[in-house]
Amino acid sequence: MLQRLQEGQRGLSQRARDYRSRTADGAIAMHGLVAGWIVLAFLLFFVGSQWTVLPVIGFLGTMAYGWVRYQAEAAKGLTFLTTILTVAILALIISFLLIRSVPIVQEMGVDLLTKTEPAGNIWGANGGTVWSLTPMMVGTAITTVIATVVAAPLGIAGAVFISEMAPTRVREVVKPGIELMAGIPSITYGFIGLTIVNQYFYLEFTTPTIGNYLAAGIMIGIMALPTIVTVAEDALSTVPESMKSGSLAMGSTEWQTTKSVTIPAALSGVSAGILLGIGRAMGETMAATVMLSHTKGFPTPVFDVFAGYGETLTTVIAFEGGNASGLHLSALFAGGVVLFFMVMVLSVTSQFVEWRMEKKLRGEQ
Repeated sequence: MLQRLQEGQRGLSQRARDYRSRTADGAIAMHGLVAGWIVLAFLLFFVGSQWTVLPVIGFLGTMAYGWVRYQAEAAKGLTFLTTILTVAILALIISFLLIRSVPIVQEMGVDLLTKTEPAGNIWGANGGTVWSLTPMMVGTAITTVIATVVAAPLGIAGAVFISEMAPTRVREVVKPGIELMAGIPSITYGFIGLTIVNQYFYLEFTTPTIGNYLAAGIMIGIMALPTIVTVAEDALSTVPESMKSGSLAMGSTEWQTTKSVTIPAALSGVSAGILLGIGRAMGETMAATVMLSHTKGFPTPVFDVFAGYGETLTTVIAFEGGNASGLHLSALFAGGVVLFFMVMVLSVTSQFVEWRMEKKLRGEQ
């Protein structure tokens, strides 16, 4: 361990010497001044000073001067700075969520994530001292599963059609149209779901309430479609043409080539697209907020998607965040922490699946 630390110190020293030898004195001064402005800006911001704008102006002026005199070094410093700021902002967000969740964790302990009884009185019960995220976690899981069942097969089919089967003119129309769907505000989807999908289920199936998990899951699945189609289609398009031509030359049909060559070769990207779509569905807020009934509890049985209950982690935060305080507000922050880690697990899983499939395609096990 000590040897590794010593090697790390020697490596840092060598990099510092290399930086000093290849960088002009003016560029080094610029980097130092930029770092000083940033530190000063953060300090003034955290103490609530009205003079925070001054170091910001100093930073912008220094970067402008550096861009004119030492453009290459200024660009390197700027890219390094944006990377550090991205990591720092993410760390601050996570820290803020965790700190604000401490009171409810101290009050509820493990019951915050596991308490299920009494079924209809576990959110704000006993004068606001009993809070459990379990019903919202169940609701999030149900809507995510429904959305995945809707979006995954349709998304893969759409990607295969656009990439492998559609004529050029059709592809030029369909692909921008699907990408345009991603730009439609989620509140628009929610309003369509509220006025059409919810009403249909309520009138035709006589559901207990106008909002239900199935209707919300279907609409969220439609919202996740553009993500899956776009990512999967890009993955399919990157498969080398030589692989397809070789399969066709061996006597395979176009469908056999697509099924046995193209899709397996692009499976890492397709899988990543599906997982990103699931993450999109899991984090959806506005459409679900508009469509669900905001009643907390557990369907009986739990897979009863027409039950009168309807709440997810995102909807409870959006619906109650503006009026919450004390333990209630802390419980909502805890819901944000749970949702963050659920989406993070999906993201890491997506990266792992992509890495494993690429490794397999290279012949490495």
